[in-house]
Amino acid sequence: MKLPVDLTSLNLGIRVCLVFMSAAMANFATSLGSMKNNEIAPNLAALAIFVITIAGNVSISIAQMSWFINVCHLVEEVIGSTVSMIFLLLILRCSALMVPTAKREIDSTYREMHRRISNDKKVEWGKFSVDELRIPVRKYWVMAETGNSQFVIARSVTCVASGLVCLLSGLTLLEAHVRLMVQSAGVALATIAPLMRWFIAARFKSSNIGTKSFKDEMKVENYWTQLLVDWKERPATLQIRSHLLRKVFYGAKGLLLNFCIGVQIAIVLASKLVLLFSALCVKGVFLCFHHINTTLKSCCYSKESNNVRGADESMGGTESDYSRYVLLLEGEPKLPRKTLKNICNEVDKLMKSGRKNRPKNLFQLVKKSVNFNGVREFDSDEVPILQYSQEPPNCWSLPSVAISLPDISNHKRYFLQSAVNEGLYFVKLIEKSLDKNGDLTSIRHAADIVWVGVQLSKKWQDMNLQSASRRGGSHKETLRNLSDTAEKIVTDFTTESKDLLVMQNPLNWPVKVIAARSMYRITQTILLAQKRINSQTNEELFERLSVTLSDIFAACLTNLVSVITLKCHSNAIEERDESVRQAAFLLGESEEILEIIQKRELPSLNPKKAASIEEWRAFMELNPSASVLDSSK
Repeated sequence: MKLPVDLTSLNLGIRVCLVFMSAAMANFATSLGSMKNNEIAPNLAALAIFVITIAGNVSISIAQMSWFINVCHLVEEVIGSTVSMIFLLLILRCSALMVPTAKREIDSTYREMHRRISNDKKVEWGKFSVDELRIPVRKYWVMAETGNSQFVIARSVTCVASGLVCLLSGLTLLEAHVRLMVQSAGVALATIAPLMRWFIAARFKSSNIGTKSFKDEMKVENYWTQLLVDWKERPATLQIRSHLLRKVFYGAKGLLLNFCIGVQIAIVLASKLVLLFSALCVKGVFLCFHHINTTLKSCCYSKESNNVRGADESMGGTESDYSRYVLLLEGEPKLPRKTLKNICNEVDKLMKSGRKNRPKNLFQLVKKSVNFNGVREFDSDEVPILQYSQEPPNCWSLPSVAISLPDISNHKRYFLQSAVNEGLYFVKLIEKSLDKNGDLTSIRHAADIVWVGVQLSKKWQDMNLQSASRRGGSHKETLRNLSDTAEKIVTDFTTESKDLLVMQNPLNWPVKVIAARSMYRITQTILLAQKRINSQTNEELFERLSVTLSDIFAACLTNLVSVITLKCHSNAIEERDESVRQAAFLLGESEEILEIIQKRELPSLNPKKAASIEEWRAFMELNPSASVLDSSK
């Protein structure tokens, strides 16, 4: 930031720059909440050096020009702008000392609220409804928004005071000339956010005047000074052997921190007085407007106002249900009803945005599933293992098989491809969320590589699926070609590889080998099933594979409930807002699919094992009747 210092030639320019600096500092206040505790001090120190340097340069210029009589009024205005800038620096320091303690208090309250929600009726895997799932999403959203560190600072008294200081500084520029219009416009824009914070806080405070005594209003909460008190009571790490010097050091340290605590209390009290005075002024203005408005409209709109009031009262019940989950610091008043309503509306808008992005093709595919038999049938235990006793899990090769079948209309092939593409988006999201140890990373990577090849170039492992599907022949021939290609890739790797560490863990195999192993088992399973069926057309096989895919996707998507509830809760305070935002959007995207799944009777699986397709298969092998349950039950 370049400041002009020639007061005689750019007398208004320096004032604009100083006020612009004050506005920038007022906007910077809320950014303290987004910083980590160890980042606040260096950032504030850098800002302090900058401000002190500006103040020093301005002071030198004022001293040099003070003997000019015709600039005395200008000097007073520049001094006022400089003092406002320094006062804002003190307010920022005050807010910075509060941030770590405020974060701890908010986090403690959040964890207590999380414990209560967890003890309430839980939304569990296999036992849920979409309406029940919306409730915890809204609860955690209210907690995340009201506990957001930036929002906590924005509603603090020091931040409100900084808004008023910024406003008063900006008022000195009303006489600005056209030649400085651009800079003045910048000041005006930078002043909007701090001014709105001040006005909203004063407006809300005006409605609560009289509910507390003046003594209670002026009470300084512990979180403003707790960090300084901790520093004062903490023993010094500096080792001083001399008893006298150690005593002098501790005495000086105590005096310095007592002075800092006193300054902190003074700034907080001044900020509280500013807020109280602002609230009284705003209340007087609004009472005048209300009286005038009531007088003019008492006859014409009395009936309409009663209807509106009744509508507002009918909406109050829902908001009051979530008011218990608002995170507040000690001494903070309850959030205004309108603010809480806006917070709740915001999460509803996120869900609505998710609905606009709902997977229409996947929804139609999942509707084809009436049971989960496809989970058990897509990979048969009768298929022999290729040369090596250990094998990696399957990696979504079945869609490639279905798309490669000959004599299938382009419309059906495109529909299945689109549905699988939408489904794999949710599958990857589920696996990333529930696979906390990253054990299935290579499987996801293999599925991604294979599906990208199928989507973009219609190829599987350099085998052209499009030409195979247009060749006309029987589907058995296509299946054998895919099986032979996959078998060759796996056998070549297992016979040529000499790395014992890689061979001992199939998850470390190359992604192409993992994909080939999956393709081999799936095509062999289909060929084995064909031997038991007298005759089946290409269309009939395609439809059967589509239903199998539908069953697999339905089983996998049952875990969306677990993913959404996991995303609602985040341990890191900086990540909670974004995490709940993702949960709300995901719920909107998957609502229609979840409504289908909630009608299904799911197997009695352990929810922790439901994310593994192998666990589903093992359960169905032990409980054959569990796989034939349909949605009609």
